[in-house]
Amino acid sequence: MKSQIPTATKDIQVPAEILYNIIADYRRMHWLILPKQYFLSLEVEEGGFGAGTLINFAMRILGQTQSFRSLITEPEPDRLLVETDIKSGIATSFHIVPIEKDGQTRVTISTELQGRNFLEAWIAKMMLQKIYRLELDLLAQVAEERAHRKRSGNLNQSQRTPNADA
Repeated sequence: MKSQIPTATKDIQVPAEILYNIIADYRRMHWLILPKQYFLSLEVEEGGFGAGTLINFAMRILGQTQSFRSLITEPEPDRLLVETDIKSGIATSFHIVPIEKDGQTRVTISTELQGRNFLEAWIAKMMLQKIYRLELDLLAQVAEERAHRKRSGNLNQSQRTPNADA
């Protein structure tokens, strides 16, 4: 069976470092970018920032609630973060690529879905693309606010993420 790859991409007017730190900080920041109408919970079981973090989360899609337990890896530190569901092996990737103009960054979220019939895969692809677009919009909003606070010096200690000033 051919796999489906739901994908969404957004160019955001924020440096890659800020975006990556928001995505990788599962204890304090990542939950801010999750569309609450689909994500019911996010709990950190181990770690909390980047590679080695173990998370549990629940999603409701089309009236069905599903729970996931995922391990976070960073195949390309500061560029590619992957959440792999331990039970199914399905991986969701966050790819962060600086664009050479005006400090923009291209962020892509994608998941490779395998082993589903055509109709189920197509519906899942459409739903996940919608969710990823919402997630990217929230990421842009949170990141732009952080970048503005960082520029104006109003980022207090509780809002800093590890490596935020590296």
